[in-house]
Amino acid sequence: MLSRLVLRAAPAVLKGLQGLPPPVSAGILHVARPLHTGQHRLAPVPPLPEKGGEVRHGLIPEEFFQFLYPKTGVTGPYMLGTGLLLYLLSKEIYVVNHETVAAACILTVIIYAVKKYGADVAAFADKLNEEKIAKALEVKNEAIKALETAIEEEKKEQWRIEGRSYLFDAKRNNIAMLLEANYRERLLTVYNEVKKRLDYQVALQNLKRQKEQDHMVQWVEKSVIQSITPQQQKESIAKCILDLKALSKSAQVAV
Repeated sequence: MLSRLVLRAAPAVLKGLQGLPPPVSAGILHVARPLHTGQHRLAPVPPLPEKGGEVRHGLIPEEFFQFLYPKTGVTGPYMLGTGLLLYLLSKEIYVVNHETVAAACILTVIIYAVKKYGADVAAFADKLNEEKIAKALEVKNEAIKALETAIEEEKKEQWRIEGRSYLFDAKRNNIAMLLEANYRERLLTVYNEVKKRLDYQVALQNLKRQKEQDHMVQWVEKSVIQSITPQQQKESIAKCILDLKALSKSAQVAV
């Protein structure tokens, strides 16, 4: 019934819209266009309002009354609605039948349910919405915390990478010092080994010289002893005895 009513009332509504000012008709025609056909924009979408605009009688927007007030006065919107309703009924565009009574009863029940339980349902819905928002904020905070932790770790890694050059320089210096110490240790080892060999050669030469001297002395003594005759030995002994006697007498005289 309602769909047939809309189809029948559409031509009359479009004829009435032709008499409206261009901005109003353009705005209404723009609303009648199919959605999701325009070009996508890269601009950020403004956030949706948390609460709807003001309405009258639970259905009619306040902007509609504010739009008609300058031209029709305070009673203009109501007279427009009443006249439209009477026009639809007089021209039998909308026929009152049992479906109208059923729709009135259903509308009455809906209005009663909204007035009776609307606040509780709204509070329950707000509670569910707050719980969802709290969970979303918790997930958001955890994600932010995880990202901050990752940023701190990244900064630490960057700091470590910056200090890696100093670490490599220190390692290079340590390796150079180890190589220098190993080189000097080997030089000391070579010096000690060469010194030992030279000391051995010096000791060998000294020993050889000493042996030659000892051999020469023994040979000279042996040659001298062999050259002395027994008569020379007796004369030398007698001479020694005379010398000793002379020394003894001189010692006694001195005393």
